[in-house]
Amino acid sequence: MKQTAVIVAPGRGTYNRSELGYLSRHHADKTGLIAEFDAVRAALGQATVTDLDTAARFSGPVHTRGDNASALIYACSYADFLSVDADRYDIVGVTGNSMGWYTALACAGALSPAGGLEVVNTMGTLMQEHLIGEQLIYPFVDGDWQEIPGARSKTLSAVSEINARSGHVLAVSIDLGGMLVLAGDEAGLAAFEAEMPRVQDRFPMRLPNHAGFHTSLQEPVAAAGRAKLGAELFRQPKHTLIDGRGALWRPGACDLEALRSYTLGHQVVEPYDFTAALRVAARELMPDVFIVLGPGATLGGATAQSLLMSGWRGIDSKSAFQSAQAEDLRMISMGREDQRAAA
Repeated sequence: MKQTAVIVAPGRGTYNRSELGYLSRHHADKTGLIAEFDAVRAALGQATVTDLDTAARFSGPVHTRGDNASALIYACSYADFLSVDADRYDIVGVTGNSMGWYTALACAGALSPAGGLEVVNTMGTLMQEHLIGEQLIYPFVDGDWQEIPGARSKTLSAVSEINARSGHVLAVSIDLGGMLVLAGDEAGLAAFEAEMPRVQDRFPMRLPNHAGFHTSLQEPVAAAGRAKLGAELFRQPKHTLIDGRGALWRPGACDLEALRSYTLGHQVVEPYDFTAALRVAARELMPDVFIVLGPGATLGGATAQSLLMSGWRGIDSKSAFQSAQAEDLRMISMGREDQRAAA
C-alpha cells in the first residue's frame, strides 16, 4: 500500500562543498533532462549546470552566485523529485522554501521542467544583477528545539526598532522553523549584528551572495521578472501546492493569473513563511511522510522544527523527533545518504 507524501523543495544555500558532484553521482540516468538545462544556460552565455557540478573544486564566489546557484539547485532538486518512487508514494502536496517555491511549481506541474528552469534562472540572474541588500540568520530556539522564552518577540522588537531608524532597512525575510532569516541594507544588518547577543558562537550569521529576498527591497527584481516571464508559462498543477503564506493551490481550480501574480509579486517582496507552509501541509493534507529534496540536508532541520511547532504527531522536541525517526522514518531527506534510498 502506498504512503502519502508531501514534497519539500530547498532554496538557496543548499549546494555547498560537500554537494559538489551531486548531479553526476545521483542522476547519471537523466542525461537528456540535464542536457536540456545545459543548452538553455549555454545559449545565455552562462556556465552549464554540468560544468558547475563537475568542477574540480567548489568555489564559493562561483557556486553561490545567484545566477549559478539557483539553476544548479533547481536541477538537483527537480531530478530528485523525478527519482521519488511512484510505486511507494502518492504525492498529495508540494511546497518549498524561498527559491524552492519555483521548484515546487515545476514538481507540481504548474510549470514544465523547462519552464521551471526559465523562472529559476531568470529570477536568480536578476537577483545577482541587482544584488540589493543581504540576509542573515538568527535562531530563537535552544539545542532541543524549544523556544527560548521571549527570544522570538525580542528579536522581532529589535528588527522593528532598527527598521524605524533613519537610513536603516531591516525586516523578516523567512520564518524558517526555529530561526528567523532577516534581510536589509548594510546599516540595518550591521546594527542588528552589533546590538543582539551572539548565539551558539555563530549567530547572527550572514549568508554569502544572498540579496534582501522577500522584502520591499526586491521591488525592482519583481518588476523585471514580470516583464520577462509571461503568463503562458503557468498551467494547472497536477498536485496541490502550498505557498509561502500557507495558502493552498488545488489542481484544476487555480486562477493562473493569480498564481503568476503571487509568484512574481508577493512571493518576491513579502516575507516567506515556511513554517506556516509546513503547518498547513501537516494539518490539511496529513501525509504519512515528508520528503525533502536535495541537494544538501540543511532544510531538514527547519522542516522538522516547523512540524514540531505545528504539533505534528505529538512530537515536542528534537530528542523526541530523533526517537520517532529511529523507529519509523516520517521525514526523509534525499540529500542524506543514509535516508535517500527510503525515497
